[in-house]
Amino acid sequence: MKLLDALSNAMSGARPAVPYNPRGASSILLSGYGGARATLLGAMGSNGTLHATVSRYANATSQVCWKLWRKSRSGLDEDRVEIRSHLALDTWRQPNAYMSQQLFVETFQQHLELVGEGWWVVRRNELGWPESMWVVRPDKIAPVPGGEFGLLGYVYFGPNGERIPLDTQDVIPLKCPDPRDPGPAGRGLGVAQTILTQVEAANYSAEWNRNFFANSAVPGGVITVPETLQDESFERLRMQWAEQHRGVSAAHRVGILEGGATFAASSSHRDMEFSELLNVSRDVIREAYAMPKFMLGLVDDVNRANAEASDAAFGSWGLVPRLERIKQALNTRFLPLFGPYGYGTGQPDVEFDYENPVPEDAETERAEMSAKVTAYVALIEAGVDPEAASQYLGLPSLPLTSAPGAAQAPTTEGFINA
Repeated sequence: MKLLDALSNAMSGARPAVPYNPRGASSILLSGYGGARATLLGAMGSNGTLHATVSRYANATSQVCWKLWRKSRSGLDEDRVEIRSHLALDTWRQPNAYMSQQLFVETFQQHLELVGEGWWVVRRNELGWPESMWVVRPDKIAPVPGGEFGLLGYVYFGPNGERIPLDTQDVIPLKCPDPRDPGPAGRGLGVAQTILTQVEAANYSAEWNRNFFANSAVPGGVITVPETLQDESFERLRMQWAEQHRGVSAAHRVGILEGGATFAASSSHRDMEFSELLNVSRDVIREAYAMPKFMLGLVDDVNRANAEASDAAFGSWGLVPRLERIKQALNTRFLPLFGPYGYGTGQPDVEFDYENPVPEDAETERAEMSAKVTAYVALIEAGVDPEAASQYLGLPSLPLTSAPGAAQAPTTEGFINA
């Protein structure tokens, strides 16, 4: 009986909160691709620069370490106590039976980068506690406006045409807010929406390039003859030209025409300036996402100094705002689902927090340490107690030594070596 209960509980945790696949279908692809949001989700798979940029942000966001803390009464982070065992922590580390935290975060972060929306749907157990969380596509869920607070709930559009109502307590939305739609039922605004025209232009140029090599004859243009051709002569001329010039292997052959036919050249492949168009599209995508070139592997003008600066900028201006959005969702929407065990117990509240992804600036740290040591020496020479001076400046306590019979002035060597 215990084995059956365990199996039942395991299968319950493995069931998605909403249906993902059509009934009787084994395909892992969802049906119903349609609408502007579906187009944006598909754009990532059609443009290399967009894919690299979105993947960089999503993957880096998913690799950050999260911890659960009990907040201190002082309000200082250094006084917090880490909580290592908690139902909310377990659920966040393994959101569902099929997704690790890394995959879960990377998936909804892709949605945020492309569409400006990420959606978590919570599945509860028989006691009402959250037992799993699931990511759903932004084009498959819609808020239902209305009511006193402007939001009645949500509707999930299933793969078989069903419409599944969802309570506001079972859906956790993450949004890059759209200034045109700021209400509780408002939708998000993704970066890809602002550059979709440039992305499509780059895709069209790439498709033209492919079709040029696959189907076009070089040189391209119009063949004219001084008189009307009979069907047999027309077909012979058409087949002769196609056999000699169509396809990649036949490119740039000299064309020879009979019977007074002339060839009028059209715009050349070079005239189209596709390489410039592609470069402009790449720059537009990088600028829209504020992505340093170095983070995409472009190292033509990179040295160690600006590489470290790019890494720091990516962490502070790129990752931290994204992590703060997740942190607020965890602390204000996810933790309260666990009732008094997650929030508002009368004791110091618990909170999720992430490890700072911004790399340390070694040069700044050395300059700061040097300034502190200089101030420490000045305080000692002014008669301040060494221990009090160390605590005031946040320096480690080091014993002061002096030669027998003579006082020795403090130096910076001990701190620098430390």
